[in-house]
Amino acid sequence: MQNNINKFPDGFLWGGAVAANQCEGAYNEDGKGLSTQDIAPRGIMGAITEEPTEDNMKLIGIDFYHRYKEDIKLFAEMGFKTFRTSIAWSRIFPNGDDVEPNEKGLQFYDNLFDECLKYGIEPLVTISHYETPLELSKNYDGWVNRKLIGFFENYARTIFTRYKNKVKYWLTFNEINSATHFPYMSAGIWTPKEQLSKQDLYQAMHHELVASALAVKIGHEINPEFKIGCMVLGIPNYPLTPKPSDVLKAMEQDRVNLFFGDVHARGEYPRYMNRFFKENNIEIKMEPGDKEILKHTVDFISFSYYMSACATGDPEKDIRGKGNLIGGVPNPYLKASDWGWQIDPQGLRYILNQFYDRYQKPLFIVENGLGAFDELITDENGNKTVNDDYRIQYLNDHLVQVAEAIEDGVELWGYTTWGCIDLVSASTAELRKRYGFIYVDRHDDGTGTLERYKKKSFYWYKEVISTNGKSLINNN
Repeated sequence: MQNNINKFPDGFLWGGAVAANQCEGAYNEDGKGLSTQDIAPRGIMGAITEEPTEDNMKLIGIDFYHRYKEDIKLFAEMGFKTFRTSIAWSRIFPNGDDVEPNEKGLQFYDNLFDECLKYGIEPLVTISHYETPLELSKNYDGWVNRKLIGFFENYARTIFTRYKNKVKYWLTFNEINSATHFPYMSAGIWTPKEQLSKQDLYQAMHHELVASALAVKIGHEINPEFKIGCMVLGIPNYPLTPKPSDVLKAMEQDRVNLFFGDVHARGEYPRYMNRFFKENNIEIKMEPGDKEILKHTVDFISFSYYMSACATGDPEKDIRGKGNLIGGVPNPYLKASDWGWQIDPQGLRYILNQFYDRYQKPLFIVENGLGAFDELITDENGNKTVNDDYRIQYLNDHLVQVAEAIEDGVELWGYTTWGCIDLVSASTAELRKRYGFIYVDRHDDGTGTLERYKKKSFYWYKEVISTNGKSLINNN
């Protein structure tokens, strides 16, 4: 047993991450319009409703909209160097296609970023995180319609200009590659998934990729000091066996996700997509200027990492795991979380090396964490807490592998754990699936005081940050 000493660079950005739609609440306050999340009470996996319903936990979230000062203070106590959050597009442009922004929405994020900066916490802001304005979804079929590029440009230009002296780090679209699996949640596409053609789906992806590159161009014009990255869902695929057909299947499955990073980092469509498009009767409609816009590549690659998956060319063995949200065969050598997500710390080292070898651009881990059932107890001092040693173990083991990747030569700017404070799950819209260092007293039946309590992991992460990773334990 030994400590990992001096592997994390000076200035490493330790922190945590949330999304506006999963924590803010206040879904109809201060001029905010409805988003696609406001009528999705069961999360990614469920159906949508005609109007917001009381059983949608996201409508209140954890009331971050009213309690952000209290929460930022707790993040500062842990020693956060950065805090990743998102801007709710429909707070700024309630319908998405509005000409003028909503000043009260803009002011809220002014206040939020000021609060972060007061404690020396660098905001890391996602421009679009799974919440397209509902009117853009209903009236335009989301990103299937090219007009969304213009609406997004107006939105991005507005927030870049407003916060140019407060926010340095930006992400364009959250997990942009997830749209191939969850077109409504990720790309606001109103057409039901089972009726959506691959042609329309990949045309929508093209529109998002152009909009993302356009945001990079605009952001650098407004403030050349901006660091603007893409954000992809990172799931490495291992061949189930050494059989060549399994190895090739893993390569193909990887490319489904890597395609999006390739365009963002290299500024053009990779040639391997030509075969995919041909075999699926897809013809991307390129407008004049699109190829030039795509050349505005990102400054860094950010990604989420929760699990790896296996791939096989044998149809009889291609049995997907229930917890693997975007597919993949379960790995027989790995254990799984309470929600069936396979736990693979070494997969994080693997994908860090894969991305850095492929792109030679700085990386940023902006989501990693363990969703688990937490039990609030009263300790011997009369304080309410959660003894979440399982979370500590999970994060420790993943961060040890991050340190190994840095030793491998990977340039990594920072690490933000997902759901640093308990929030509503994106995949299931539950609050019982908890990720945070801070317990929020709210439950799936709507009860609870919304009070905040520090878990055992709160103090553990505080020490990790204060020692710049030296407190991590390598159990290998």
